[in-house]
Amino acid sequence: MKLWISLASLFLLLCTPAFAANSFTTLLTLTCNGSQFQRIGPCPDGGRAVALTIGSDGNFYGTAQDSMEGSSAPNGGTVYSLTPSGSFKLLHTFAPGTGSNYPNGNLPGLLRQGPDGKLYGTTLFGAVNGCNGYCGFGVLYRINTDGTGFTILHKFCSKTNCTDGGESVSNLALGTDGNLYGTSFAGGTNNYGTIYKITVSTGAYQIVYDFNFSTTGETPSSLVVANDGTFYGLTSSSQGQLLFHYTESTGTLTTIPLNFPVINGLPSSGSLLTLGPNGNFYGIYVIYGETGSGIFEVQPDGSNLQLFPFFTTVGSGSTQSLLRASDGNFWIPSINGTDGYGAIMAVSPIDGSLIQTLSPFSATAAVGAFPTSLLQDSKGILWGTTDSYGKAPKNHFADGTVFSLNAGLPPR
Repeated sequence: MKLWISLASLFLLLCTPAFAANSFTTLLTLTCNGSQFQRIGPCPDGGRAVALTIGSDGNFYGTAQDSMEGSSAPNGGTVYSLTPSGSFKLLHTFAPGTGSNYPNGNLPGLLRQGPDGKLYGTTLFGAVNGCNGYCGFGVLYRINTDGTGFTILHKFCSKTNCTDGGESVSNLALGTDGNLYGTSFAGGTNNYGTIYKITVSTGAYQIVYDFNFSTTGETPSSLVVANDGTFYGLTSSSQGQLLFHYTESTGTLTTIPLNFPVINGLPSSGSLLTLGPNGNFYGIYVIYGETGSGIFEVQPDGSNLQLFPFFTTVGSGSTQSLLRASDGNFWIPSINGTDGYGAIMAVSPIDGSLIQTLSPFSATAAVGAFPTSLLQDSKGILWGTTDSYGKAPKNHFADGTVFSLNAGLPPR
């Protein structure tokens, strides 16, 4: 009998999926000065963690959205570093300046390390320049990983009628020429958005393509580099969403209608374009007016658009990342999740089925609530950020965390 129990236990151990022993660890809690109940006060290290990237040195670099809680319109923000063991260093604070105009930027977003080892990022607002209604549409900045050398490379919308681009909210992508590329949501010659280039060796900023609503759409986003080194992304037009294809060497751009369908009388649309292992693109789609989301797949020529199952059980809310992890599945942070505090989903790229949902987030959990980003290190460990809450000492309140998740995934 004892032998049978031992063999049965071994069988269960071998057959239990790796993700059954998920382990969350909180490495950083951003704390603010003030009552945990009122949640009003300054956040010296930043609050509302929104972005995270892994540096070439193995450390993590991130941004926090604000420097003060208590307002529906947060301001400020920080850039910081974090070692895998949890050692924190504040690298930069976006200060209000005279008249609270935030001359060096306000509300930092996504962060990217360039081939020169420096960190590059954008802010959503700040740097008011008196530019015909588009004032304060943010900056493009560069900073060393030790916090020195903060430099503004470009103030968006600093030219008349915003011809130099306005409001950059998407990721930065590394081109095959060794330079960084991004998109601005608005501005440009036609005021429908741009693709811009950052020459890493000099920090020079240059518009390389201006969108036109009638031909190539507006509000470009989801810039991604394909296997052949060319760029793809998404725009919107009178035809619906378009897949654009930009070739840096020639400066040419073509578009293809994606034909997202009308579902039960409601339009659908996609975001977060990501390259899959089969060379096709994947992303998140939503249905206007419906709570939930799902995965879509499309070929690089825009054909065979496929919408996988739509999940209404994970709640609504945006996400900044669609991670293709080392197990071959997509891992997605849902900011609201099943109970309103967020969840992490693992989804199959084969049929879009939901493999599992992890919901450790809450207003009282050490990991915090409202997960905003997710990435994976070389050992297979997942790392993410939450927008709010966590555990804080007396006379302080927590305003977001950086956490790790050991889901038993193989190394990358």
